[in-house]
Amino acid sequence: MREAGKKVKNESKMKNEKRIMNISLIGSILFMLSEGIMAYLTKSHSLLMDCIFDVTDLIMIGPFLLLVPLLYKPVTEKRPYGFSQVESLFVVIKYCVLLAITVRLIWDNILVMMHGGRQVDGGRIAFFELAVCLGCLIIYLLLHYFSRRYASLTIKAEIYIWKLDVISSLGVSIAFFVQMILHRTDYARLAAYIDPVVAIIMACLLLVEPVKMIISNLKSLVLFAPEEEIMDTIRHVAEHHMDKVHYDIEFLDVIQTGRKTWVEIYMTSHNNLINTKILLQLRNEIREELRKSFDQVYVELIPSLPD
Repeated sequence: MREAGKKVKNESKMKNEKRIMNISLIGSILFMLSEGIMAYLTKSHSLLMDCIFDVTDLIMIGPFLLLVPLLYKPVTEKRPYGFSQVESLFVVIKYCVLLAITVRLIWDNILVMMHGGRQVDGGRIAFFELAVCLGCLIIYLLLHYFSRRYASLTIKAEIYIWKLDVISSLGVSIAFFVQMILHRTDYARLAAYIDPVVAIIMACLLLVEPVKMIISNLKSLVLFAPEEEIMDTIRHVAEHHMDKVHYDIEFLDVIQTGRKTWVEIYMTSHNNLINTKILLQLRNEIREELRKSFDQVYVELIPSLPD
């Protein structure tokens, strides 16, 4: 009965995840096309930055939709970690590509500034980016609404990307409204620097998340222990339940990769006696509480044998 309920719950999660990724896919295609056309017409690197960001996201969403069903397959002897490491590898590749493109665009725009800037149609870009901002906000709110039921590592990354799109589009729009004002003042010559400066600022803001995600997911790939905060959370939950039955943690082994977390608790008993019924109940209690904080968590209690 419990296995059947778990299967239904996983199917519900998978459907919700596919729905979110499909919304993101459709949104990315629409904005990529519109921003690509406007970047070509206006020669704006700010719009090109947005377009490339969407292209990178789009390239990665397609293959991930094929990966989603595999992430819900149970672990086996052949695949002890399932396909969860593939998700971490997927995220690393995605952000490495984005990081490389972002660094190149920063360099290109520095060269543009050194050669006198770039004149673009600020009015057209300002109103276009304002419309893009509203469109991105709609997609972001939709994803945020559906993610309340379930949010995996990849879903959170998608929502973060759309949040950045909203902020960056609004920032670009404001910047080019400022350019329109500059053209009517004695500082009109500075207007040529608005586009490259905005492109560089956007690129620098986008550098932070890729670097963080690459480091985090590389740790998952090589099966390093998670951050101390996660270890403390797991230890606190385990100790809370184990104290009730007079068991102690001797060693805590945690592996986190992709959306899966494996917890092995090596334990001792105050009287050197282990009751298997209590052990089973204890494991289930710890696992149920950890599921409130972790997506797919596996818990094993391992009695330590005396020397």
